[in-house]
Amino acid sequence: MEKTQKLYGRFRSPGDRIFDTVNAILLLLLVVVTLYPFVNMLAVSVNDANDSIKGGIYLWPRVFSWSNYAYVFREATIFHAAWISILRTVIGTVITVFCSAMVAYTISRQDFVLRKFVSIAFVLTMYFNGGLIPNYLLIRELGMLNNFWVYIIPGIIGVFNLIIIRSFIEGLPESILESSRIDGAGEFTTFIKIVLPLTVPVLATVALFTAVWQWNSWFDVFLYNSRELNLSTLQYELMKILQNSNASTSATDGFATSQNGGNFVTPTSIRATMTIVASLPIIIVYPFLQKYFVKGMTLGGVKG
Repeated sequence: MEKTQKLYGRFRSPGDRIFDTVNAILLLLLVVVTLYPFVNMLAVSVNDANDSIKGGIYLWPRVFSWSNYAYVFREATIFHAAWISILRTVIGTVITVFCSAMVAYTISRQDFVLRKFVSIAFVLTMYFNGGLIPNYLLIRELGMLNNFWVYIIPGIIGVFNLIIIRSFIEGLPESILESSRIDGAGEFTTFIKIVLPLTVPVLATVALFTAVWQWNSWFDVFLYNSRELNLSTLQYELMKILQNSNASTSATDGFATSQNGGNFVTPTSIRATMTIVASLPIIIVYPFLQKYFVKGMTLGGVKG
């Protein structure tokens, strides 16, 4: 193997070497451009807000301080809201992935009579929407206002996720599914014991999409559960904190007092802190799903 690599390197043309060098430089620049905004946000979030107004903070805080995080976490409701966000993310992701996979398996079967009609009906929902007011009236008539399940049930089937899973299932060898039927397994047993284990890569991809959407969602809280403080989510509470900091800043000519010993915060510092707080759970989870994410997007996007 080493001999082959040496021979390959020996006979490479100058053009190949230039291409590799340029390619490496471009990829390095892409990494820098991608990571810099987040690193800058992290530096601003742990820098003293009063000092941050001067600017000039790039990769490292100039005056280290936890005052921004103290301001964000000073409210006891923020921890309960984080718990609600975790619950809706976990429950919503599990139910959405399972139901989407079950529907995707159904419409992937060639012997399903309404396969084409159901597929078109789902796709049409991606282009046409009833609108905000009809959706609100529907949720109200279903009795889901001020209810935890309003976070789960309306988005239980994602059409984009459905298409990805269906494409993946259609690429599975039909002989495997036929073998399970010959052994006497029904469709549900085949789905649980054969299809689900084989579709783990694409299910992990869809789970990541769904979890990010559930974790970042706040507008449905504003619409349906804004009166129920016990059902408020982390993103909604962070949004309210940002609004309060903006209002306080307007009233104090550029500064907002955090009420914890006279420390000052600004909308910029609070925005950076909120970004870190909201992004950290996804950043922690993503490395564990990365290998499934790449494989799922590669295989799920192309019909075998």
